[in-house]
Amino acid sequence: MQHRTLGRTGISVSEFALGTMRLGAWGNTDHADAIRLVHTALDAGINLIDTADQYSSGEAEQIIGKAIQGRRDEVVLATKGHFPLKLGDGDPNHRGNSRRHLTRAVEDSLRRLGTDRIDLYQVHRPDPGTDIDETLSVLSDLVRAGKIMAIGTSDFPAEQLVEAQWVAERRNHVPFHTEQPPYSLFVRGIEADVLPTAQRYGLGVLTWSPLNSGWLTGQFRHGDEIELTEFRRVVAHKFDLDLPGNRRKLDAVEELLVVAKETGVSLTHLALAFAATHPGVTSVILGPRTIEHLTDQLAAADLRLDDDVLDRIDEIVPPGVTLNPADIDYRRPSLTDADLRRRPARHR
Repeated sequence: MQHRTLGRTGISVSEFALGTMRLGAWGNTDHADAIRLVHTALDAGINLIDTADQYSSGEAEQIIGKAIQGRRDEVVLATKGHFPLKLGDGDPNHRGNSRRHLTRAVEDSLRRLGTDRIDLYQVHRPDPGTDIDETLSVLSDLVRAGKIMAIGTSDFPAEQLVEAQWVAERRNHVPFHTEQPPYSLFVRGIEADVLPTAQRYGLGVLTWSPLNSGWLTGQFRHGDEIELTEFRRVVAHKFDLDLPGNRRKLDAVEELLVVAKETGVSLTHLALAFAATHPGVTSVILGPRTIEHLTDQLAAADLRLDDDVLDRIDEIVPPGVTLNPADIDYRRPSLTDADLRRRPARHR
């Protein structure tokens, strides 16, 4: 397992990281088995574990807390806050990137994780209702208090990454050190803006969903029905075959399976190696539900794709293209709120 420096933090992290969204009620409900999965990752050389308070309503953090007892110093521990802990919680003060919410969210994560520090704390999504100055202010205070070591973002558009760097410099805040965007053979939009911006500012990049929620394992083919498990119901739009983008994925899977076969690898390994190839990517977050899934995915750690293979991939899914726009979990308010695109009738 190769290691890379996480942005400008000086922290060394493994090329593959362990994502834990599938630990707990959203996936593996057997805590003992989930702990064994974490230990398998650590024993294989993974040192970066990424989670979030929202995952299984805090259960994933609790599992990780148990798993790293006695091994805390081996782990670069990353978590996230922004969403309400429980799905459906309608209290507006139980979410967002305000000082009020993030202060409590960090304390609660520390308690569930059973640790006195978080190595990387990330705001899980942008918050249009909170000035980035306030968010950076509270996170800077938490860094100076020793509760978190470094700070980052997830799913931030390129222009907001630039704004945050500008605000941090002028207001003497700790700057964001990392960004965590989705990136895969099917979700390549960040190649156009986020990755070049991250490279410009020296941000570490931790990419998630390299297998596009299972699409790039080859398990979904033309003519198959997709069973909506509890996890898939949370993101049902990613599996809706009535969406043109998902139908395009079915076509692309067939073409990529040919490339994988001729390269002598599985589609899963082709997809993981692709995600790790971009020079702007620091670590690729794996999301296994079982030890068997993890063991198979780890076998891609030493795989390097040559230019001919990468050129063929570009022909199937061009650089900067996302096949299904619904795979982008954060959409700017300017696209989702019609009132922001239309003048009041009296001014037309």
